[in-house]
Amino acid sequence: QVQLVESGGGLVQPGGSLRPSCVASGSGFTFRNTVMTWYRQAPGKERDSVAAINTFGQGTYYLDSVKGRFTISRDNAKNTVYLQMDSLKGDDTAVYYCNARELYIVPPRDYWGQGTQVTVSS
Repeated sequence: QVQLVESGGGLVQPGGSLRPSCVASGSGFTFRNTVMTWYRQAPGKERDSVAAINTFGQGTYYLDSVKGRFTISRDNAKNTVYLQMDSLKGDDTAVYYCNARELYIVPPRDYWGQGTQVTVSS
């Protein structure tokens, strides 16, 4: 059984920073064989992908509205992915979810964390 556990959300003022992290664990699971993605979902809205990073961190993707403010990174030795969020805005308020897509198996397998709340408010 694979588990993803997010932490590091919270309440922050506009312009502030947070750094959520997501730790993966489980037998038969190879973290370095995964593409890791952070999603977010605000009340009444669909879940959107915010940032993604490939297996060894050579390639990243960002939602246009977070480019230049968010940075995704991973530490394969610690089975952990991070999302550094700077210059936070009210529109960034959402539950942030970690997703792991395990490659090299057919079909690819997806795992989800339980989410961590990020609230940007003065």
